[in-house]
This record gives sequence, structure tokens and C-alpha cells, in this order.
Amino acid sequence: MSHDPNAADFIATVLAEGRVVAVVGASPNPERPSYNVMATLMAHGHRVIPINPGQAGKTIHGQTVYARLADIPEPVDMIDIFRASDAVAGIVEEALALDPKPKSIWMQLGVIDEAAAERARAAGLDVVVDRCPAIEYARLGRSRH
Repeated sequence: MSHDPNAADFIATVLAEGRVVAVVGASPNPERPSYNVMATLMAHGHRVIPINPGQAGKTIHGQTVYARLADIPEPVDMIDIFRASDAVAGIVEEALALDPKPKSIWMQLGVIDEAAAERARAAGLDVVVDRCPAIEYARLGRSRH
């Protein structure tokens, strides 16, 4: 099924269905966008699991950090990518190897890999590219839960 990836209803659906979110490239630094987006997702009722090999075993916003997606001990609905575009292909491959697979891949502002996005779509995942969930919540006028 083809979706307009910029349509408000598509974005709202991806956010609503992404109850458990793995944030790849999560940072413990309050100055980093991933730190603040994690807080926003949590404030909107999402369970957020940070992924950062250099921080594995520590916590960010009280959540245990894992080194890679495969280390997460529970299914995730959405993978939110805060890494350089050239890292996306490997992250998407790792996401597609999960069982069960996530429902969606979300590439943050400035993170673009159309080939990886197409691989994810071909595997049945919803994909959002070059967008920020925190900005989208504000744009959609969604209140915090």
C-alpha cells in the first residue's frame, strides 16, 4: 500500500502504532536532540528504549541502554534513527532481522536513505524520512498523555 509519507494522518498513525520505540543513537547529553526527543516520546506515553553501544548498560531518562537492536529483550514497534544517513542501511537490515519485525522505521531530520527506506517498505514496514516525532506531535496538535 502506498502512503504519502508527509500526510498528517499517516504520521499520526505511525506515532499511534509505535508504542514501544527504540531510539538508535540515543544520547545521555541533554544538549543532543535525541535526548529531548526521547523525553517527548515518553511524555506522549511511548515506552522508549535507547540504543547506543558506547552507553550500553547505563541509563538515559531512566531507561536501560542497549548496544544494538537485537539486544532488546522485548518486541519494538518503531525504530527511530538518530544516526548519519550512511548508517541507516545497516540499522534497517538489523531491524528487518528482528522477530517480530517493527511496524515502522523513522529517520530523523536530515537522516535520509531512500534505498533503505524502500527495503523497509518492501518488507511491509511504514517509513518516515527526514522528520522528527517531537515536531510532528506539535504540528499535529497532540497533547501529552
